[in-house]
Amino acid sequence: MNSLAQDNKGRKGEMLQGMFRILKDEPEGMKPKRVLEKLADILVPTEYEKGFFPSGGQRFSHIARFATVDAMKAGWMAKENNKWFVTPAGLEALEKYQDPLEFQKRVNKLYQSWSKSKKQVSENGKSENEIIQEEEDTDKSASVTFDEAQEQAQESIDNYLHNLDGYDFQDLVSDLLTAMGYHVIWVSPPGKDGGTDILAYTDPLGTHGPRIKVQAKQQQKSVSEPELKSFMANIGQNDSGIYFCTGGFTSDAHKYARIQETKRIMLVDSVMLVKLWINNMAKLDDRAWQRLPLTPIYFLTPKIK
Repeated sequence: MNSLAQDNKGRKGEMLQGMFRILKDEPEGMKPKRVLEKLADILVPTEYEKGFFPSGGQRFSHIARFATVDAMKAGWMAKENNKWFVTPAGLEALEKYQDPLEFQKRVNKLYQSWSKSKKQVSENGKSENEIIQEEEDTDKSASVTFDEAQEQAQESIDNYLHNLDGYDFQDLVSDLLTAMGYHVIWVSPPGKDGGTDILAYTDPLGTHGPRIKVQAKQQQKSVSEPELKSFMANIGQNDSGIYFCTGGFTSDAHKYARIQETKRIMLVDSVMLVKLWINNMAKLDDRAWQRLPLTPIYFLTPKIK
């Protein structure tokens, strides 16, 4: 058996069930690294899983990540914006298939239904099933490596943003808005800002469209609903609000933003900030680019994605 598939009669099923229970209480998703940390707390790694592969990765986290590929293609799990989510179908399966081995068999069956069979037999005597299994393992490994690379890149960027001076972060946001075509007329100087860090318009003279009030928080803590309400109190009926926070927003804050009917508010976490920065990088001048000097690297997305 492939070392990546050390299932031990339902071990991957146990891991998936553990991750689903963690994500069940996180409707807004959770960063993969945190999910795996919490999983290791509730599902003690075996001696084998405590070890490391020759490439340096720990077996426990790699096997758990490997299991998520099947869950995604089964429709039980989703990955978006550097976060993992459990889907309604996944929660239903968690309730229906309580035995880890049964859970694992069901998710494997759904994955097999998704995976297209290869209609060729090798010349070295391997069976068609063996070839298909090897190709699937290779594709899954590539998918896991792809996910880890994305997560590590985002984590590195997050650490960089968290370590910026608060006023440097304001300037970064101001430069981004300018590159996006907004006309920034004011950036808060050091001192009290009255709850607004940046003011901008959609045209040079501010005669068209709303006035845009921006809050820029460079912190690891997520913005809560009360904090968002405090900012929203400054948003007039003819204003729009944009809240940038590197630490993201709680589920209650997201819900509060969604139910607004008269006030317009957009929440931007670090993942969305990076996407906006990349999409508008060509419009940044050299000084602005130096605030967040990203270099794009392109490689083929795994077929499993």
